Amino acid sequence: MVKVYTSTVVDAPADRVWAVVRDFNGLPSWTPFVAESRIEGGQAADRVGCIRNFRLKDGGVIREKLLTLSDYDYQCAYSILESPMGVSNYIATLKLSPVTDGGRTFAEWSAEFDCEPGREAALAELIGQGVFQAAFDSLKDRMRRV
Repeated sequence: MVKVYTSTVVDAPADRVWAVVRDFNGLPSWTPFVAESRIEGGQAADRVGCIRNFRLKDGGVIREKLLTLSDYDYQCAYSILESPMGVSNYIATLKLSPVTDGGRTFAEWSAEFDCEPGREAALAELIGQGVFQAAFDSLKDRMRRV
C-alpha cells in the first residue's frame, strides 16, 4: 500500500478555509486542475455517501465518494471509485487545524492506495505534488484574494 502525505500553512483562519474546502462539489473553485464537477443523483454536496463526478482540465474523469465530513474537526475523507490514474483501494483525508498564532490554518492531505508494482513512486509524486500540493498552492492564493 502506498501512503502519501502533504501539508501546508494557509494564511487564513480555519473556519474560512473550511468554508471553501468542505464543499465536496467545489473543487473547480479552488483547484487548478478541475474543469467541472457535479454531485450524482442530485444529492447534497455535504451528505456522506454522495458521489462527485468531475472532469479534469486534461479531459480525465474521476468519481469519488464522500466517506466522512466533520464540521467540528474540519475534516473529510473520500474514496476514489473511478479514475484514470490506475489506483485501487484509494482513501484520502483532508484535515484542517487552527494555528492560533496569527489566525492561520495547518492543512494536511493524506492518501493510501494500491497500484501496479513499479508505479508506486510515480503515483506518490503525482498525487502528493501534482494534486495535493498544487491544490494547496491554489487554495492559498484564493484565500489571499478573499
